[in-house]
Amino acid sequence: MPNPNRLLRLALLADAASSGAMGLLLAMAAQPLSPLLGLPAALLQPVGFGLLPFAAFVAWAATREPIGRGLAWTIVLVNAVWVIDSLVLLGWPGLAPTGLGQVFVVVQALADARLAAIQSKSLSGQVADAASA
Repeated sequence: MPNPNRLLRLALLADAASSGAMGLLLAMAAQPLSPLLGLPAALLQPVGFGLLPFAAFVAWAATREPIGRGLAWTIVLVNAVWVIDSLVLLGWPGLAPTGLGQVFVVVQALADARLAAIQSKSLSGQVADAASA
């Protein structure tokens, strides 16, 4: 049976890495991504810059010994809100994401939902389910 603390730590580190990478991508490449995704650079860039401190916070939380349960549950909650907001974005009035933009939003939301599920299951002691889900 996997160690729940180890699994949580790995899920948090994966979350930090993916959030940081997405943040850098959106912050630094908002202009060229905008026409491809059909989302305004004025939305993409601030979202990217906002992800950077979140990624740093998640990385910091993952390095605590032990990992603070309150910190970890806060990260799970933020991830859940991110997933909901991402899906709401697809139907937001005035936005018209391209097909690629829709896929981009859905895939990153699904990846984030997966990380949040693993984090949540690790915190609630359902490690066997988290490893096989």
